Amino acid sequence: MSILVFVGLVWLISFVAGFFGSLTGLGGGAVIVPALSLLFGVDIRYAIGASLVSIIATSSGAASAYVREGYTNIRIGMFLEIATTFGALFGAAIAEHVSTQAIAIVFGVFLVYSAVQSFLLIHHDGSIPLPQNALATRLKLNGEYPSGGRSESYLVQNVPAGFGMMFGAGALSGLLGVGSGPLKVIAMDRAMKLPFKVSTTTSNFMIGVTAAASAGVYLSRGYIQPVVTMPVMTGVLIGAFIGSKVLIRAQVPLLRKIFAVVILFIALEMIYNGMTGRL
Repeated sequence: MSILVFVGLVWLISFVAGFFGSLTGLGGGAVIVPALSLLFGVDIRYAIGASLVSIIATSSGAASAYVREGYTNIRIGMFLEIATTFGALFGAAIAEHVSTQAIAIVFGVFLVYSAVQSFLLIHHDGSIPLPQNALATRLKLNGEYPSGGRSESYLVQNVPAGFGMMFGAGALSGLLGVGSGPLKVIAMDRAMKLPFKVSTTTSNFMIGVTAAASAGVYLSRGYIQPVVTMPVMTGVLIGAFIGSKVLIRAQVPLLRKIFAVVILFIALEMIYNGMTGRL
């Protein structure tokens, strides 16, 4: 395969990953790392390095549009990034001491979990009144978002639980090169009771900072190569930006289920290749 064909195919896959990752909150890294490893034979550590850079691009492309539309809760995002950044540094630090086969298996298990949660996750729709949470009120985390042509208010719950889950999400991001979007969305949606679109858009806002923390570690170890990283980054950036425009009108639950089926197939392939030593 020539270098031009390689770059073109990687860009196309990255575009699709960025588009659907932006729509569903699962993140493009869930597709990019397995695609580079399984389809193109790229060492999984270099695939993770490229994915981390692309996640920064995803956050830049999608988050700016979501902030402008008024969906993202910036205050919650910045607060929870304290936990995810420390988690990301921890995950990146231990990645050097974990075999590629083990990383592939852990990655596969993470994807299975993400796919299952996409089917089972029940979102808080605001129909059940929630009480004021003292800590959330003190930190000024409550907010509002556009819904049906008007602003809908929401009250944040279970702040410590959400904060703790974010450390785990950050550790997985640093270890596997993913945005850990599913864990972030679950933490904000289930634990903190944020509306689904607020959870998804705030997750997209956060993943860039999380990825930047661990990308620096991978860069210092030489795991970020321009020939792989550049087509991944540009493809994801454009895909994520277009996806952010579609999200406002999209039937998100259906998209999540379709994407989950693809993720589940990739997960089983990653686990198989990791257990048989093919990665």
